[in-house]
Amino acid sequence: MRVGIDLSGFKRAGWGEYALRFVFGGLITLATGILARCYGPETGGLFLAFPAIFPAAVTLVEKHEREKKQRARKHGAIRGREAAALDAAGATIGGFGLIGFAVVAWQALADYDPAIVLALATGTWLAIAGLGWVVRHAS
Repeated sequence: MRVGIDLSGFKRAGWGEYALRFVFGGLITLATGILARCYGPETGGLFLAFPAIFPAAVTLVEKHEREKKQRARKHGAIRGREAAALDAAGATIGGFGLIGFAVVAWQALADYDPAIVLALATGTWLAIAGLGWVVRHAS
C-alpha cells in the first residue's frame, strides 16, 4: 500500500460538513477547558488530546462512502462502516504516537532546550505512528 494525499475530499465536503467539524471541535475544546478548570490542567490536557474533529470526521467518512456506493446502485452501508472503521484505526495509531510525543515532552521540556525536545518528541510520534502503520498493514 502506498501512502498518498487525496485532495478530492475538499470538493465532496460541503460548508455544512465543515461547520459540523468546527462545532464538534469547539464543543470538545470547551468541555476540556471546563475539565481543566475543575480538575487541573493535567486532566484537561488528557482530554484535549482527543482528536477534536474525529467524531464528525468518522460520521462523514461513513456517509460519503455509503453515498458513493448508492450512486453506483449498490448497498453501501457495510462499505461505509468499513471505511469509518479504517479511519478509526488510523486515528488510534496516531493516538499512540501522540502518547509518545506527550511523554517525551512532559519528561524533557523542563530540563532541555524546547526546540530539541519538540524535535525529539515529533520524531517519537513519527516512529510510533509509523511502526503502528507497518504492523497494521503487515497483518
